[in-house]
Amino acid sequence: MVDVSQIREHMEVIGADGVHVGTVDRVDGDRIKLTRKDSCEGSHKGHHHTVPLALVADIEGDKVRLTANADVAVTFEEEADRPAGA
Repeated sequence: MVDVSQIREHMEVIGADGVHVGTVDRVDGDRIKLTRKDSCEGSHKGHHHTVPLALVADIEGDKVRLTANADVAVTFEEEADRPAGA
């Protein structure tokens, strides 16, 4: 079991394949909120996205490694700044 209390701001979030997923802004409930600079382009640009803490496999120095490869992990992302009803 990973001690998620070790997750800190500015840690890099990487997939199981070592590919960059995002940068930690903060832990928010049962999700890791990623910084806005890691948001996608288009309509998602400038919004925070989150990934579930359940995907955390390990904390290695200043990196949070997920159980899923990066291309799969992003399918678990949710937009955190979405207005209500959107």
